[in-house]
Amino acid sequence: MAPRKKTAKVQPLPEDWHYETAVEAVAAIVERLESGELELGDVFEQFQQAVQSLGQCEQFLQAKQAQVELLIETLED
Repeated sequence: MAPRKKTAKVQPLPEDWHYETAVEAVAAIVERLESGELELGDVFEQFQQAVQSLGQCEQFLQAKQAQVELLIETLED
């Protein structure tokens, strides 16, 4: 039996959220993780934060893609 993919609840992004800032934060986390200087508990915390940020990025990009598709449909009508 194949493992089931968990679906996260979609929550609205905070008003002060920015895609570029989130990507920079994830890059900084990856750099800290790769440094090997974090304690194990911090590794899990940082990884969880990165996964959450990447989920927000995906949510943002999917919303923008839907907007673009709607605009294209409007132009075609």
